[in-house]
Parts: sequence; structure tokens; C-alpha cells
Amino acid sequence: MALPLDGIRVLDLSRLLPGGFCSLLLADFGAEVLKVEDTGMGDYVRWAPPHYEGAPDSARSAMFLALNRNKRSIRVNLKEPDGREILLRLAREYDVLLESFRPGVLDRLGVGYERLREENPGLVYCAITGYGQDGPYTQRSGHDMNYLGLIGLLGLTGQPGGPPVQSAGQVADLGGGALMAAFGILAALRERDRSGQGQLVDVSMADGALAWLAMVAARYFADGTVPRRGELELAGGIICYRPYECADGWVTLGALEPKFWQAFCRGVGREDLVEHQFAAPGSPPHAEVEAIFRRRSREEWRAFASEHDCCLEPVLELDEALASELVRARDMVVELDQPGAGPVRQLAPPIKLGRTPGAVRSPGPVLGEHTDEVLAALGYSDSEVAALKESGAVAGPAADVEGSFLG
Repeated sequence: MALPLDGIRVLDLSRLLPGGFCSLLLADFGAEVLKVEDTGMGDYVRWAPPHYEGAPDSARSAMFLALNRNKRSIRVNLKEPDGREILLRLAREYDVLLESFRPGVLDRLGVGYERLREENPGLVYCAITGYGQDGPYTQRSGHDMNYLGLIGLLGLTGQPGGPPVQSAGQVADLGGGALMAAFGILAALRERDRSGQGQLVDVSMADGALAWLAMVAARYFADGTVPRRGELELAGGIICYRPYECADGWVTLGALEPKFWQAFCRGVGREDLVEHQFAAPGSPPHAEVEAIFRRRSREEWRAFASEHDCCLEPVLELDEALASELVRARDMVVELDQPGAGPVRQLAPPIKLGRTPGAVRSPGPVLGEHTDEVLAALGYSDSEVAALKESGAVAGPAADVEGSFLG
């Protein structure tokens, strides 16, 4: 069965999470993704613990494998003229180039967007950075928490008077970077269908994360009131929409619409609380609701929610969530064979297309696993490939490379 992105070819020069997840989405839906890695340790995430024993060193990190299935790998030294020539040749043949360097890095090497578009005017060039291609912060380093702090999201997360609370998921890296980049790439490809021209897709993780505050910012723009931590209705500011501690753990109550709150109150025999749906935390009604939740276990509340339609669900630990009926029914865990490591479980593509669903086809590649075949497809002879390896412009599969995730 043909996949939705069959025929789209992507050069992925990115490292770590945002670019890796973006190209993973594209690869799962059929794009041919080639990781263009350096001739040293390659993508840093290859060396992140924990590791699957028995697999080749550069393809045994669980984090790497989770981000890089369905991809190939070539090792190229872009500091060498011959290495840059290889990238230029590749750019002529590919539809998309994805990178995550600080702005200007590839320009200084002579293979930035303007140079690559000379080779291929139809190239869609996507750059994922922390703060964008222009503005005052282009050269600043940063990670997910930094972006969330700067755009106001972190400051709104947590309890009044308490510290900001970090999310367990990387909101800026994935939501602000990877997803925005995937959308930008597909939008640019769709426009190219009409114009025949590629373009630069400038994705700032700070910009992308700020977009997640669309509803919060709209209210501020309308009335000028600055929200504070714990005051937002959907971030702990009302008693009908909060996590609650129960007898043996935690549950979530999301009874935002009156009909759900009424169903909860009637279910627990407390219709007197109906009028207090939007009371604030710390109020007497809040204390009453807290006491109600502490009287039952998570399982008892799960049974209650099955009987009373009130948006109430348990807070699960990760192992519980992955083994849950919901995750199993939605086929959100897949298993594939990783050479040397045996069956490896990963999260499945989250987008479920009815006719042409995404597919998990191949495991994450060894560093430089496809160098020879990619160069041959570009027209390099065996002797030329050997000379390129001798000069250090490229490298083949990594047999003796060692790396460190934080090195």
C-alpha cells in the first residue's frame, strides 16, 4: 500500500529531539528520510541511555531508536570541500532539508539556504531553532524549559505562591518545534505543487510554544488582566477542573460544562455543591470536594466515572498508561525487530489515517549504515568513495565509534 508521503525525500541534518521527531512523523507516513550525520559521533541521541545490549553501539540507545525508525544514515564531514559537494549533490535530488543548527552555521560552511536553492529551487528548507532566524536571541543557546520560561507558559504552571512546575513532556521541543516544523514543511510542499518553488521554513521553538497560549493571550489582549499562576480556570483556578488526591493516588476532574459538574455532584449526593462549580481553590466548597475524593480509591472513582458521565479519570503512572485498555485498543505501542537487540517496543504513529495509515517499516540505522549506497546512487564510483573515506570527507558504518550523550 502506498503511504501518504511516498516520493517525498528528506535530508535530516538535525540532532536530538525536535528535528528527530519531526522527521520521524514524515518517515512514518512514507517519506524517505536520510540522516546526514557527521563523521564523528553523529546524532548525540545515539549515545543516550538506556541501551539495548547486543545491538551495534551506535544503534542501541532506546531514545535514538524511538526517534529514528524508518530512516537511513550517511556520514559526511561538512567541514571538508568534498563533504560539502556531497550535500550539494544530495540537495539536487531531495525535496526537503531539515536542520537545527544555530542560525548562520551552514551559511558559514557555504551550504546554507541561499546556496542550496541555487542547486534546487524547489527545495523546502526547514530550520528549527530556539528563537528563530532573526531577532535579538538568534545566537542564544536554550532548551525546552528556557523557551517555556521566556514565553510565559512556565510561569503560569503550578500552584499560587509555589514554584513553576516543569512538564514531563517537552512542550516546546515537540509541540513548538517538531509539530510546527512538520506542518510548515507540508504547507510549503503543498504550495510548491502550485508554484514549483521551495522556500525557507523558519521554526522557532519559542514562537511555537507561545502559540500554545492562544486562548490565554486572547483574554489578556481583550481586557489587559495579567493572569497569575493558579488563577487560570484550566490551570487549577476552579474547583471543577483540577486533579484531586484520592485514597490511594490521584484522579482528574474535568467537569467544565455544567452538565458534567451536575452529574458529579448528584453522583456523590451533594447537589448543594452545584452552585459552587467555579469556586476558587482554598474556598470551603473546595475543601468539601477534596474530602469527597479522599473517601474513595482510584478504582472506585473509575467505576463511578463509568456510571456518571462527568469527565473523571485516574492519574496513571507511565507503566499503567502503556498497559491500559485505551493504549492497547488504539494500537499506540508497536514492536519491531532491532538487529542484535531483538524485539523493541516503541510508541506508534499517533495520527490514524483510515485508508493509508502510517507504518513502522525498519529500525533505526547504524551510524553511517547507508553511506556507500547513497554515494553510489549519487554517481560516485567505488574508487571515488574510497578516496572520500581516505580524505575524511565521509565515513562508512561506525564499528569503533564511541560517544557520550552529554559529552
